Amino acid sequence: MKATIAELPKYVDKEVKVGAWIANKRSSGKIAFLQLRDGSGFVQGVIVKSDVAEEVFQTAKSITQESSVYVTGTVQKDERSPFGYELLVTNVELIHTSTDYPITPKEHGTEFLMDNRHLWLRSKRQHAVMKVRNEIIRATYEFFNENGFVKVDPPILTGSAPEGTTELFATKYFEEDAYLSQSGQLYMEAAAMALGKVFSFGPTFRAEKSKTRRHLIEFWMIEPEMAFVEFEENLEVQEQYVSYVVQSVLKNCQLELKTLGRDISKLENITAPFPRISYDDAITFLHEKGFDDIEWGDDFGSPHETAIAESFDKPVFITHYPTKIKPFYMQPHPEREDVVLCADLIAPEGYGEIIGGSERIHDMDLLSKRVEEHQLDPETYKWYLELRQYGSVPHSGFGLGLERTVAWISGVEHVRETIPFPRLLNRLYP
Repeated sequence: MKATIAELPKYVDKEVKVGAWIANKRSSGKIAFLQLRDGSGFVQGVIVKSDVAEEVFQTAKSITQESSVYVTGTVQKDERSPFGYELLVTNVELIHTSTDYPITPKEHGTEFLMDNRHLWLRSKRQHAVMKVRNEIIRATYEFFNENGFVKVDPPILTGSAPEGTTELFATKYFEEDAYLSQSGQLYMEAAAMALGKVFSFGPTFRAEKSKTRRHLIEFWMIEPEMAFVEFEENLEVQEQYVSYVVQSVLKNCQLELKTLGRDISKLENITAPFPRISYDDAITFLHEKGFDDIEWGDDFGSPHETAIAESFDKPVFITHYPTKIKPFYMQPHPEREDVVLCADLIAPEGYGEIIGGSERIHDMDLLSKRVEEHQLDPETYKWYLELRQYGSVPHSGFGLGLERTVAWISGVEHVRETIPFPRLLNRLYP
């Protein structure tokens, strides 16, 4: 019976054949232990010299790290194993011998590991992070599909900047200038006017020269957009979605979270509703905490967000930011022209902003005015303005950064571990 490591619990006391790589090994004169991985999981294979042919035991003793094998053995329960099972091996067939594998069980520097990212992905820790990432993606599709959203794919090549920023990667689109998308939001607004509730999931690019542990040049965004949804309801969807994703990871990635040493008690508390603090109150709070460098009208940096988040044991919404520091398309507060109906969701434990969202301007005249005030080309945004010309409605949306969310839920320090092949300020290899 051929099986994957993840399937072994179904075959207790039965013989199976597993294709695997040797993650590690140790042996004595009478017994050998092979740490096996096959992509679906990790399991220990135990080979007792007296129970196998001499050549099988010698193969097990001499086999090298990351060599590929077919292993035949009987599945047994093992309470000492994190996986809960082990394989009592009766035969080892060598497929390919790996020599001088560069990533050994010893400690390696970050730059070395990043240079060997194509191999580092094989490690137990990186495997666990990627499984958590996969579960977040799976739960995302499940949540939005179950709540009546339609998946829509916005373009990656665009002719303009969605947020009017200059931090874009420019390219030539035949005779025209084009940019790699930094957000699919404007296109998702068009899709919402056609399909009601929509979401996208795809890569985005920011030419931001930042080296912090929270930043990537290329990252993935989940961007829902909803017609007939105003500010408060938008926040409710966000907290329900984040709660759903966290609880799904807790349910389906217990072994991975244990591998990562994650304190799951901090995740078990992540259920809606989430606390909220206005930008005004956040400024007052920061002044009370000794942050004299921040004034009303300034955007928050990482230290400010962390200080605010530390006062809560759940993600916290910071709402109603000043109009002048937010993009042109955000709906003004009905009673205050100086702030907009927006919110950033700040993750606990110093992981920073994971969601930015707002109610969008639905009045044609006001949006035209904002385009002019931000010195944007009306012709470039003509199609976007037309969404308000033909049956405009109140609508809202948000964007969740996948990698920051993976970092927070899995408990890893740097976002470079949360994407298979990170693109950083000085890294385009491998």
